[in-house]
Amino acid sequence: MAGSTRRIYRHRLPVRVMHWINVVCLFVLLGSGLQIFNAHPALYWGEDSRFAHPVLALTGKPDAAGVPRGEVHLGTHRLRTDGVLGASKNLFGVHVARGFPTWATIPGAKSLADGRRWHFLFAWFFVLNGAFFLAWAIVSRHLRGDLWPTGADWRGLPRSIVDHLKFKHPTGDAAARYNVLQKLAYLAVILVLIPGVILMGLAMSPDFDVRLGWLLDLVGGRQSARTWHFIFAMSLLAFIAIHVFMVIVSGPINQVRSMLTGNYDLPVDADAPDQAAPQAVPAASAPHQPTASLGKGSTP
Repeated sequence: MAGSTRRIYRHRLPVRVMHWINVVCLFVLLGSGLQIFNAHPALYWGEDSRFAHPVLALTGKPDAAGVPRGEVHLGTHRLRTDGVLGASKNLFGVHVARGFPTWATIPGAKSLADGRRWHFLFAWFFVLNGAFFLAWAIVSRHLRGDLWPTGADWRGLPRSIVDHLKFKHPTGDAAARYNVLQKLAYLAVILVLIPGVILMGLAMSPDFDVRLGWLLDLVGGRQSARTWHFIFAMSLLAFIAIHVFMVIVSGPINQVRSMLTGNYDLPVDADAPDQAAPQAVPAASAPHQPTASLGKGSTP
């Protein structure tokens, strides 16, 4: 019957634990990273900082009254972003030149040393959590069985794009497994964005010159590594924004509950009444069953 549901065990315990560890780590890493960036809110290509020719710069130039007004310089383009980027109010309500606003930085308003301490500490938590996830995903066949696109996935890619644009959400067994766009997005995060942001972060450190000198040469220098680190980080932020948006439009209570308890109310396909079957066996105690143990957002 249309509108009915059946409960399944959607997210296995390791996925849920590592997902929430990543939530905390990424929140702190992004906030502390912005605080570090604020110490010099500009990016360059190459080995050196060519101050006259930044790739990106967040500036706060004073107006006629001496009040800083924010601008974003992207190559030769200029965009007025006063109050958000380049210049914004500090904790005392004073308009100051500042790359990113105070509310976006961790742990405080302005402290490069504290920002670095928080960033490096949570970076190691993030790396260790990611290593545990990758090992678990390989051993449990989560990576190959649940995330790797099949031939049918590739053939259904155009349809999946159209459904997402229409905010049409799957029902029945299709809602219990990843669609092809989810698989591609999660694989891009796991195999490209996260390794990229970690490697570029390491490449910026002088301590890794001997070990990763080849990587600096490959990307064109330390300033290029910093720029790539920023690009990968902003790409992760874009993924998170889309991920949260999809959770909201597809039923936030059901989605968040499933990531807390593992249980998810699966919408039954009205065209397939035989789907109203007994609850699926929990994947934690059963053989590998991707249709009963995962779905939107289950990758940490």
